[in-house]
Amino acid sequence: MAKKPFSISRSAARRIWLRAQRLDELTPFGSGPAAVPAAIEHLGYVQIDTISVIERCHHHILFSRIPDYRREHLSQAQVSDKSVFEYWTHALAYVPARDLPFFLPAMQQFRETPSRWFGSVAPDEVKKMLKRIRADGPISMRDIDDDELVDKTHPWASKKPSKRVLEMMFYQGHVTIGSRAGMLKTYDLIERHFDWQGKPKPATARQVIAYQLDRALRAQGIVSLDSICHLTPSSKKPVKELIESRVRTKKLVPVLIEGSEVQHWAAPDTLDAIPADAPTLIHILSPFDPLIIQRKRLNLFFGYDHIFEAYVPAARRKFGYFTLPVLAGEQIIAAIDLKADRAARSLLVQKLTWLEDETAERRALLDTALERFAAFQFDN
Repeated sequence: MAKKPFSISRSAARRIWLRAQRLDELTPFGSGPAAVPAAIEHLGYVQIDTISVIERCHHHILFSRIPDYRREHLSQAQVSDKSVFEYWTHALAYVPARDLPFFLPAMQQFRETPSRWFGSVAPDEVKKMLKRIRADGPISMRDIDDDELVDKTHPWASKKPSKRVLEMMFYQGHVTIGSRAGMLKTYDLIERHFDWQGKPKPATARQVIAYQLDRALRAQGIVSLDSICHLTPSSKKPVKELIESRVRTKKLVPVLIEGSEVQHWAAPDTLDAIPADAPTLIHILSPFDPLIIQRKRLNLFFGYDHIFEAYVPAARRKFGYFTLPVLAGEQIIAAIDLKADRAARSLLVQKLTWLEDETAERRALLDTALERFAAFQFDN
């Protein structure tokens, strides 16, 4: 007989998710450089993006959970401590170095079946680049000045053939991003960067699936197939099989969220410790924050439909070019379009849309949050 789902209100589901995302505490990961790898290890990954209208999203996501966060703390984790590295999750992201074995199978797959995106890269180009990096050390695109520029085949492509070679080598695990300055990446041999005495053993297919499920349970609290397999639909079948196995052994409980027919699951101890009260903190969140990036889940839990309007024609934008949701307690109360004027050291409010009633208390909370956010932009 199928186990009857545990019914839960949307408010309780929100509080579980906010607790899992560590957005209900002021300093959930402590402070200083050690807080950065702790946050990334808990969240599983922190997305990287090139848009710089305000501070880039990887810094923004960390700031939302580490009040005294500084850019050099992330650089220390990547370059010196080597406690995090960059690779593809649902997007390019910072990932805990301890999780590297779970990404080695994907690197091997890229070697065996190169993406069509890199189809024009010849094997001898990879050998040539590897030889150069072994001899000359880490390399960035600024170090390559002998490229013969080519026409772009895609808007996101590069005119420099060497960039495509390095990117393919990155996905194949020949090199890793040893450091970055803004969006300028410096590549090094992966074994040299991590100072391997022997290459780590890749995780098995079953271990990768378990990792994917456990990562989602830790960072989401309540999970669905879509939330676990965000942009990786091929993993849904084995993930569902593992979930069913854990339900049978009572390690997971089916959950029915108020107003939804979508299947969800949670660990029993998560459901035994639902926060009794809503959090009181206010956060100006990145549109790439893990709380925001899965739009259907966000709408189900919060009743808020976030649209990334940077790619929407100006005349059709509702909230603004780079809209940031404002989370107060367990409600998204506003959407604010901000722009950093770095020359004037000023944070410009392009547009503010209240989604809940504007009260004096909410306005005061938002003003305080904006002051902190402006200091993060210019004093970090």
